[in-house]
Amino acid sequence: MSKKIMSKIAIIIGSTRPGRNGKAVGDWVYDISKKRNDAEFELVDIKDFDLPLLDEPMPAAMHQYSKQHTKNWAAKIEEFDGFIFITPEYNHSTSGALKNAIDFLSTEWNNKAAGFVSYGSAGGSRAVEQLRLIMAQLQIADVRAQVMLSLFSDFENMSVFNPDPRHEAEVNTLLDEVIAWSNALKTLR
Repeated sequence: MSKKIMSKIAIIIGSTRPGRNGKAVGDWVYDISKKRNDAEFELVDIKDFDLPLLDEPMPAAMHQYSKQHTKNWAAKIEEFDGFIFITPEYNHSTSGALKNAIDFLSTEWNNKAAGFVSYGSAGGSRAVEQLRLIMAQLQIADVRAQVMLSLFSDFENMSVFNPDPRHEAEVNTLLDEVIAWSNALKTLR
C-alpha cells in the first residue's frame, strides 16, 4: 500500500516593514497549523530573502533567472503545494514587498492553492481583493475562506497582536480549504 504524500503549505509573511505586525500574525497562524496532521507547514518570511526591487532582465514567465536571490526564492516556492499569504493592507492594497516577491516568479506559483490572512483598519479586505486578481493571473486557485484581522480589535495600540479567540476557528477553516485544493491540484503539477 502506498503512503499518501501530504501537501506542503507555506505560510508567507508578506511585510518587511520595521515594526511590522505580520511576523506576529504569521507566527500565530503557524502555531495553529502545527496542531494539525493533515499537511506539512513552513513559515516563510520574505524578509529573509532580501529581494531587491525586481531586478531580473527577463520576464519571470521566461524562467531564465540570472540573480542568485531569485534562484533561491524560486527554489523555496517550488517546494510548496499551497500558500497562506499573511498580508497587511497599505493604501487599499497589499504591501509592495509582497507584490514584488510574487512578481519575481511565474511557473513556481502555477496550479497551486492559496488563502489569505489579512490585517488592517478594514481587516485587510482590500489587500485580499488585489491579491485575488494577481492569483488568477498566476494560475493559483484562491479559496473562499479568509481571516480578516482588525487593527482596532485584534491589536492593542495597533501594534501588539492579541487576536479575538474566534479567529482560530477561521484559520482552521482556511487551512482546510487550502489543503483540499492543494491536494486536488496535484494532478495538474
